Amino acid sequence: MAEGDHRELTELPVAEALAAMQALAVRIWTPEARHHPGQLAWSYAYALPEDLGHGPAAVLTRDEDLVAWAWAESEDWMELCVDPAALDAGDAAIAWFLERAGSSAVRTMALDTEEHVFAALDRAGFLPEDEMPWFTHHYLDLENLLPVPEVAGYTFRHVDPDEAGPRSACHRAAWSQPGGTSKVTAAAYERLMRTPPYRHDLDWVAVDEAGELVASATIWLDETNGVALVEPVGCVPDHRGRGLAGAVSVAGLAAARDLGARLGMVCPRGDDGYPVPMRVYQGIGFTPGPRTVTFVRPSLEA
Repeated sequence: MAEGDHRELTELPVAEALAAMQALAVRIWTPEARHHPGQLAWSYAYALPEDLGHGPAAVLTRDEDLVAWAWAESEDWMELCVDPAALDAGDAAIAWFLERAGSSAVRTMALDTEEHVFAALDRAGFLPEDEMPWFTHHYLDLENLLPVPEVAGYTFRHVDPDEAGPRSACHRAAWSQPGGTSKVTAAAYERLMRTPPYRHDLDWVAVDEAGELVASATIWLDETNGVALVEPVGCVPDHRGRGLAGAVSVAGLAAARDLGARLGMVCPRGDDGYPVPMRVYQGIGFTPGPRTVTFVRPSLEA
């Protein structure tokens, strides 16, 4: 640490740390950085706390400026954000998480453009792990956004603040697979709606002729950087194959553009295990950028 620097690590419940975590993500964001404030909001609030099992976060400041954080999203998964100008703070954040984890195997993820994060993880004994699913960050200049498509029998609109019940039901119908049920309840969605930077006028749905919400796309606007993240998108199984997922995404992005967004962003899987979303996004104009890499610190047990 340079002479005159004063670094401090503070452990907080993630509910108390979230705003600071988002602020650092905004301050250091580029198309080569992983974290967006909307992605953090969704990860934090898509379900009720008792259903998530999130651990605390460590926030590191230098001369009162936040420069790194680590979040125990679960006991064996670390989310990490590091200012490239404060690498020693990244080392300290990782050390905090590893002390919590003890000898158990733990994992994290970074973009392949975040060389400073790769270096910090290497110093801490993490290794790349090819077997895990990976994601690609896709981008779209919103000046080139296509017009909102017309889909016969459906209309597109944003949700109202009192629609947490039907909005969450639409998400559950789209995302609950055989043998599993989405944790996005009405109560959880009400909580999500209270979590910045959520805006109900950027939460878009497709509505069928019976008035049912059958597809959805939530857009999260980083006003500072003009970046609109699409997360998540879903379509009820009985209404798939009509282009609704792409159309509702375009409708939401058009609304974000009207509010000042310049760049659209979405992060579908890039491996062969779940290829349809990437095809949908590329079909509306998104182009791929950097990909994620998963790292593991192997178990230290003999």
